[in-house]
Amino acid sequence: MKNTILLIHCPDTKGIVATVTNFILSKNGNTTYVEQHVDRELQEFFMRLECEFDSDERIQQFKEAFQSKVAVHYEMHWELYDAESIPNMALFVSKYDHCLYDILSRNISGKLGVSIPIIISNHKELKSVADRFGIAFRHIPVTKETKEQAEKEQLALLQSLNIDFIILARYMQIVSPDFIKHYPNRIINIHHSFLPAFPGAKPYHSAYQRGVKIIGATSHYVTSDLDEGPIIEQEIVRVSHVHNIQDFIEKGRDLEKIVLSRAIKIHLERKVLVYNNKTIIFS
Repeated sequence: MKNTILLIHCPDTKGIVATVTNFILSKNGNTTYVEQHVDRELQEFFMRLECEFDSDERIQQFKEAFQSKVAVHYEMHWELYDAESIPNMALFVSKYDHCLYDILSRNISGKLGVSIPIIISNHKELKSVADRFGIAFRHIPVTKETKEQAEKEQLALLQSLNIDFIILARYMQIVSPDFIKHYPNRIINIHHSFLPAFPGAKPYHSAYQRGVKIIGATSHYVTSDLDEGPIIEQEIVRVSHVHNIQDFIEKGRDLEKIVLSRAIKIHLERKVLVYNNKTIIFS
């Protein structure tokens, strides 16, 4: 059997679930899981559905007929994914290695189930990590003067490797709108959650001086609005006066690893729908 995932959003109305599942059945498919959500304020319907077909031909027949027979009537936006495919993921890094090690370790142990053909960095420091895991490493320096050319080189490399999505695993560069448009809702970033209160190079030092009581991390899709893309995952940990600056930094890095890995997993399992710069996260 061929397992697929169907993501849908459309204006809310009666009968959507029944219509979709009955249509799948009419194409000799079998629905195995359904989760839905209605945004009452926007009157918008969201659904994630898992189904199986006995052949690629059946899947193609479904795709060809679904748009005209169902989607047009309900004004649906929909995508059908192969649940068994292994996407290609690129990692962008700078000098921090905690998220990189965590992702590579999780993937090599089978917890992510993704292919990582390339690690791209604006510095050379983490090449040894890539070598240790047997992954190609490309050093592409980025300066204010060379940024446009560097991104062209990055994009050419990504496209040659058929990269499906990108993880900014503490990549300390702002990605341009031109770059982002090639991978809409397919670039995932991680950062501390002190923004906008404590910007700059040493946010944990600033937070420590103010006596904050929680440390957080946020993972989100990258948009042209810096650090304001649709949020995928967040987490916090409490701190107090007994913790020093190094405690803050270590706790923050631990959170970044956890939150980023969760976001990657959610994205890989097609459990995210982006709408109006916010996300619907299915369980």
